Amino acid sequence: MKDFEIIEHTADVGIRAFGRNLAECFENAAKGMFHLITDGSEISSIGQYNIKLKAEDLEQLLVDWLSELLFLQSAHNLVFGRFEVELDEKSAALSAKVFGEEYNRRKHRYGVEIKAVTYHMLKVKREPPYEVQVLFDI
Repeated sequence: MKDFEIIEHTADVGIRAFGRNLAECFENAAKGMFHLITDGSEISSIGQYNIKLKAEDLEQLLVDWLSELLFLQSAHNLVFGRFEVELDEKSAALSAKVFGEEYNRRKHRYGVEIKAVTYHMLKVKREPPYEVQVLFDI
């Protein structure tokens, strides 16, 4: 099974991510987002950040998760390539370890500049085959 696929949409770009469970879908959505940001460059797991989030529902949690990663990327010039997500689906809570490094123009290609995570066409499929879908404002 592939981790994710890119969705082309008029003025935006998106990700459809797959997994054996929803936590893996959240991990693969993040992988897909950083694939877009770095044009598929290899990202080393030099540093680790811990993220804890709680939302009203899983759709909001997906947007919050990717938005938090996007904030770390833009505010601290970081890119991430490995994600370990624990998801409590009933309470829409997430605990994650994310691994990455500082963006380096000599190492990482420049991909798509993502401005925001959107709610347009947002989808969280809660039963097998598990899948999430999200569009980004570029």
